Order: sequence, then structure tokens, then C-alpha cells
Amino acid sequence: MQPSSSSGSLFRQPKAVYAVAFACVISFMGIGLVDPILPALKEQLDATESQVTLLFTSYLVVTAVMMLVTNWVSSRFGAKRTLLIGLTIIVIFSALAGASGSIDGIVAFRAGWGLGNALFIATSLAAIVSSARGGFAGAIILYEAALGLGIAAGPLVGSVLGNISWRGPFFGVSALMAIALVATAVLLPATPRPDHRTSLSAPLRALRHRGLLTLSVTALFYNWGFFTMLGYAPFPMGLSITQLGWTFFCWGLLVAFFSVIGAPWLQRRFGTARSLYGSLALFTVDLAVMAIDPTHTSRMVACVVVAGVFIGVNNTLMTQAVMMVSPIERPVASAAYGFVRFIGGGLAPFAAGKLVEASSVHVPFAIAAVVVALSVAVLTTAHRALADADRGLDEDGHTQSGHDDPEGEVADEFGGAAGAVDEVVQSR
Repeated sequence: MQPSSSSGSLFRQPKAVYAVAFACVISFMGIGLVDPILPALKEQLDATESQVTLLFTSYLVVTAVMMLVTNWVSSRFGAKRTLLIGLTIIVIFSALAGASGSIDGIVAFRAGWGLGNALFIATSLAAIVSSARGGFAGAIILYEAALGLGIAAGPLVGSVLGNISWRGPFFGVSALMAIALVATAVLLPATPRPDHRTSLSAPLRALRHRGLLTLSVTALFYNWGFFTMLGYAPFPMGLSITQLGWTFFCWGLLVAFFSVIGAPWLQRRFGTARSLYGSLALFTVDLAVMAIDPTHTSRMVACVVVAGVFIGVNNTLMTQAVMMVSPIERPVASAAYGFVRFIGGGLAPFAAGKLVEASSVHVPFAIAAVVVALSVAVLTTAHRALADADRGLDEDGHTQSGHDDPEGEVADEFGGAAGAVDEVVQSR
């Protein structure tokens, strides 16, 4: 990337690009939007903690499974139609979640939200790249800006609307996504269908590649720790909705900063393997400290915020390594990787709630620390693959033109880029 040209193009984009970028911000808000209201949902709907954590499980598991089919859908309907279908589903199901009167209803509608989100993120990056000025680099900077703003703003917006009513965050997303839907429908030009169609079995067949499978399993273990923290930590912390919102806002800022700036710097200085080993090891320690006493509010706040550093680094470097080492076409590899890792993220919060019911509040975080430690052990078996990924980078840490041509590839795969968000969501 050339900073001068790409940064300049950031503010000189077509309206269609800003419409999709706005939708991306709202979509990524959904990751942490419900965090501040989890304790309120438990109290006001007379639900158990494991029932409330199903808001994450239903959302992420459906997103994971849909990663296997969004390539198939978008390669048949084209990018714009897939984008609009996804946005429409999010508008409908987030509104239904807000109107629901039971925790079971919210969980079910949150699953529908996950379906729409998977369809949306499968094509949003390709839509921005297709319409943006300044080439691929300018589009990526804009996409990263939307990602960072969404992740950081989600908990804060959730706390503001949650103080009005627990229904507020759901209705707020529905209203904002409705605006994004209209803007995208009006401003985004019609897009052609891809030249070839992707089969339903392609992502699962991609997991036969040893390097891709190893990195995906590593990400599954790491995401178990990540979403144990994100989906369950709000319960024992004993904070108000506003306090939870600010805590996870600070966490989101660190995730965004270290995804975009910190991870590339570490990679250039230490290499992918050592950076990941160190980051995963430190995240293991962070979770272990949480396990000592999850009800110690100040300690938990500090641990949650600091976790943003490790999560930002891990997300970027793991995703980039997957894209670099796999010989499979990038959208298919990304869909396979997203499927495996989101399964871990989806199951972890529910398991945490059940573990607390059966034992104590310390156990979920202790198990999460052990699982993340296991991810380091699994990752060591892919050391050669990580070295290959580094050899595909130039001295500045950017992809070599001979190894990787993201602009051409994304353009060729436009409309069939299911899971392509994972490639750039956490890449520099």
C-alpha cells in the first residue's frame, strides 16, 4: 500500500462506497452490541446466564455454517443482490429480536440476524473494492476504518440504547441497517454475476489442505478463549450497562489499533510465528488472571481491556497466514477458515454458562486459558507454513506482487467472495 495515495483517496470516494462502508460499521457493531445488556437481559427476562449467552452462540454458529454456502449463493445471484438480501434479513430479524418478549425468541431471531450478517459480509468487501477510487489499497483503508469504528462503537452504542431499554440496541440496529439498505440499493451500481459458480462442497474440501486445517483448528481454540471473555465476562464483573459499554469500547479500540497497526509492526520485527506464539501465550496468561477471581471488578476490567491487544494481533496474523499458505482460491479458503473458527467462538459462551452452573465462576476462564495454550501447541506444527507466509511478504511486510495480487483476485471473485471479509477484516 502506498499511504499517500490511499489516504488521499479515502475522502474522495463515490457515494456507493460510503453507503456500503456505513453498512459495514453497523454490521460490525453487532459483534459487541449486546455485551452491555447481557446482565440486564438475564435480570429482566428471568433467564439463566447460559440462556443469555445463546445470543452469541446462535448468531456465531449460524454465521459459521453460512460461511459454507455464501460462496454458492453470491456466485449465482451476484454481489449486489446478495448484499441487499443480507441487509434485509438483518433489518427484519434485529427488529423481531427487539419486539420479542422472551429470551428464547431473542436467541432465535439473533440466529436469523447471523444468517443475514454472513450474506452481507461475504460481499461487502468486494462491493467496496469494485466501486472505490484509489485501487485496492484505498479500499482496504476504508474497510479497516469501518471495521475499527464498528467494533469500538458497538458496545458504546449498546450501552446508550440499553439504558433506555434492553430492546433499544436491537431496534437501533434495525433502523440504521434500514437506512444502509436504502442507500445501498439506490447508490450501488448493478453488479454482474461471476464467470463461474462455486460448489457447496468447496470449503469443506479445502480443509483437506494440512496447513489450512492446522491454522483453522488453532483459530478455533483461540476463539474459544476470545468468546469466553466476550460472551461471559460481563456477568461476574458487576458493572452497570454504561460501565460495561465503556469497558468494551476501550477493548474495541485496542482490537482495532492492533489489528491495523500493531500486528503489521510485530510481524515485520519478529515474524509471523514468533508474534503469534507471544500473543497467544500472553492471552493465555490474561485469561488465567481472570480465572483467579472473575468477581474482582477492577482486575477484570483491566484484563478485558488488555485482551484487545492480543485479539487484534491474533486476528490479523492468523487470517493473513491462512490466506498466504493455502493453495486454494482465497474466497474458498477464507470461508473454510471462517466456518471452523466461528464454531469455536459460538460454542464457548454457552459452555461457559453451563460450566458455571455446574461448578464455579472460575472454571470457564481457567478452561479458556488451557484451550488457548493448546492453540500454541497446535500452531507449532504449522511452523513451516508460517515461514512460507513470511517468505510471501516483502521487506515492508506487504504482499509481493508475484505471490499475491489481491486487487485482481478480488475483482475476479466479485460476488463470490464468501468469507473474504476474514481476509481483510483483520489484515492490514
